[in-house]
Amino acid sequence: MPKPKIHTMEELSAAIGVSRPTLSRYFQDPTKVSRSSVERIRTGLDRVDYTPNFFATRMNRKTTGMIGVIIPYLNDLFFTRLLESIERAAMAAGYTVISQCSHSDPEIEARAAETFLSMNVDGAIVAPLGNHSDLHVYERLNARMPFVLFDSRPKLLTGVDFVGTDHKQSTSMMVDYLCRVGSPPVFLAMPRVNFNAVERENAYIARMIERDLEPVVIGTEMTAPGAYFESHGLAVMSDHFARGALLDSTVLCVNDRVAIGALRAAAQHGLEPGALRRGGLRIAGHDDYPLCPFTSPPLTTVAQDVDAIGQAAVDRLQEKLRAENQTGNQIVKLMDGVMKIRSSA
Repeated sequence: MPKPKIHTMEELSAAIGVSRPTLSRYFQDPTKVSRSSVERIRTGLDRVDYTPNFFATRMNRKTTGMIGVIIPYLNDLFFTRLLESIERAAMAAGYTVISQCSHSDPEIEARAAETFLSMNVDGAIVAPLGNHSDLHVYERLNARMPFVLFDSRPKLLTGVDFVGTDHKQSTSMMVDYLCRVGSPPVFLAMPRVNFNAVERENAYIARMIERDLEPVVIGTEMTAPGAYFESHGLAVMSDHFARGALLDSTVLCVNDRVAIGALRAAAQHGLEPGALRRGGLRIAGHDDYPLCPFTSPPLTTVAQDVDAIGQAAVDRLQEKLRAENQTGNQIVKLMDGVMKIRSSA
């Protein structure tokens, strides 16, 4: 026999013989209800078809048990991995994650932040677009709730807690490796649309100067509207290869998606990075994008510790929640990158 379907708390109260206030306390926190009532409610719930309203059960709580997360791209597997790491850490801590994507649009990013404010989430963990984000929205967010930045930190939000990768360490490590095994690298940058791209470019320049080498940066200009990652790397390197330039050079790309575009350009021009069959062309990236082991050739890169970043972001948010969002104790936690040496360089 199908179970009777229950639509409201009032119907549930009548069906299982427990008062409406007791049911409300149970769904908010079972420890606030006597053992005998808990057993009676659980037995009653087994007899009926009822799903409590997620938001209604949290309306009168001091905490909603929800954390808001904003990422900049849904089509980027790197951010998918970061979101997964945050969700796992948050679930282990007893929180529900409400995720939003800014889709590379500052207006959508601002609307996502306002949504979290309207939902009264307990706190927010955000990977911002960069210095073109609406910083006033994040200032409001930081004033209203515990708030942690991850992955990217706009210069004007330096007073907000941040968890991410030490790009100076990771980029310098890659420069040192490439210089050790071959020619000094050229840096394939991208239009300066986010904090990480600029920070890695600056780290490359600084390390090359420390080694008494001349920094060479290419690809800072937009190749086409919206052409950032793979298409940007493809366009920049195709232009150079077509002119007979950089055919036997070492190219350090600002990130792995740009490097994948550079690998595609090499293939189109009959070049084999890392194989040394037509000169010494080598291509390396940064991030350890999940597809890197499966490119042709497999991409040498620097891995960001996404699991540690996600855990640290949730841990810091919990610390702020326990401290009721007290200011004056901001932290910046940077994780070292790890070399992933493969065939491309």
